[in-house]
Amino acid sequence: MAIVVNVDVMLAIRKMSSGELAEKVGISATNLSILKTGKAKAVRFSTLDALCKALKCQPGDILEYREDSPE
Repeated sequence: MAIVVNVDVMLAIRKMSSGELAEKVGISATNLSILKTGKAKAVRFSTLDALCKALKCQPGDILEYREDSPE
């Protein structure tokens, strides 16, 4: 997929655990893991908003577009 989720990068920068982030955002650790691994098919704007607030960042810090390489 061409959309890359950089939640792990922001967690490292903010020195925050996944569990702490999940609690602040109000989602389960399982759902955060699905998002972090790029297996999520969609992200609600309310979740993205909560992630940005908790991580004190912009949406572009979390989501990145990379062109798929030709197969």
